[in-house]
Parts: sequence; structure tokens; C-alpha cells
Amino acid sequence: MAVDPLGHMLALHVTPASDDESVDVAFVDQGYTGERAAKAAAAHGIELEVVKLPEAKRGFVLLPRWVVERSFAWATRFRRLVKDYERCAETLRDLHLIAFICIMLKTPLT
Repeated sequence: MAVDPLGHMLALHVTPASDDESVDVAFVDQGYTGERAAKAAAAHGIELEVVKLPEAKRGFVLLPRWVVERSFAWATRFRRLVKDYERCAETLRDLHLIAFICIMLKTPLT
């Protein structure tokens, strides 16, 4: 999913899970910087990229990945998107599109 800075969906690509699909890079918090996490990821051929807080942190700092996570949290307001009920990737994509249209219609323009 690609979102704008407000969390509105710009693009969504849904693919069915299969054996030939793989994860190359995983973005993780600083809690996964240890040797155990690195070994577990390496065993599955996954590269860990730790998202670190800025050095001169003062107060709340918005990390880029939180905008996408917030957008996924908004989608959980729609019961059909909470669990994986859909068999077709196209149906899931269309339901996400409808959900984000509803979300964007409720958002006041500033």
C-alpha cells in the first residue's frame, strides 16, 4: 500500500500468497536489533532493516512507516477487512478501495 502523508491510499497491490512469493527486506523496530532476530531472519533469507529514532529526539517523532500502519488500522473499522475471508486477490483489493473511499469521504478538507 502506498499512502500520502495524511494516510489516504494512493495505490494498493494485492497478491495471493503462494510458495514462490518471498519477503526480501523486513522493516523492524529497535527491539529487533539483537543476534536472535538476525539469525531468525537470515534462516529465511530475509534482510532486517532497523528503523531507528533520530539521535536528537525531542518529544514525539513520526516515523515514516507509522503512516501506513495507521492506514491499515483505519481499514480494520470495516468488519470484512479484519480477517482474511476473501479467496480472490481482486475482491480484497476492491474492498480496500471501497473502505478507503469511505474513509476519505469522512475526512474534512483543510
